[in-house]
Amino acid sequence: MTENDIKLKAIAALTALRGGATESFVSDLLGEVIPDQFVVPANGSPEEVGLSMLRQLSDPLSALITGFILAFDAVADAYDEAGSEPSSEEILQQVALGLARDDPEQEGLD
Repeated sequence: MTENDIKLKAIAALTALRGGATESFVSDLLGEVIPDQFVVPANGSPEEVGLSMLRQLSDPLSALITGFILAFDAVADAYDEAGSEPSSEEILQQVALGLARDDPEQEGLD
């Protein structure tokens, strides 16, 4: 699967979720970008095997994240250009504040 194919999977997953697809369907769709087989050194140390697998996972995951960012950026630009309130930046700030409030690791740091 090419990097562009993976970016398209990210956009397809967002589109499917917004269209009412089940989370299971979207999860399966995104799971298609993860290799189901890895090429590792036959006589490699555990560290070499782990690094080999990590390299093979990082490229598709990076492409997936890039696809999500591209899709979000396009939607946010269209939303903001329509003059909608609150702005996409304000919505992101609200989401971040909500996550920070709900983060049990943040409790006790206040």
